Amino acid sequence: MANTASARKRIRQTITRTARNQARKSRMRTFVKKVEAAIASGDKAAASTALQEAQPEMQRASGKGIVHTNTVARKLSRLSARIKALPIA
Repeated sequence: MANTASARKRIRQTITRTARNQARKSRMRTFVKKVEAAIASGDKAAASTALQEAQPEMQRASGKGIVHTNTVARKLSRLSARIKALPIA
């Protein structure tokens, strides 16, 4: 266990940051799931709208250091390609 006041403070800070980071990552995943659900339904308009809503969340997560920047870029690129491959309905 932590012996010094500064170590106890660092533990408190770590707990707070971990909870915040988990919430941000969960929020990002939720937006991605909405995009994937729209792609699975085959609705190109809904999928592109969902991607436009998900993109800022994903970029924010990478800016905060939750996920790597290249990871977000790769996921956005792949989602976008899947949406473009959908037939126009």
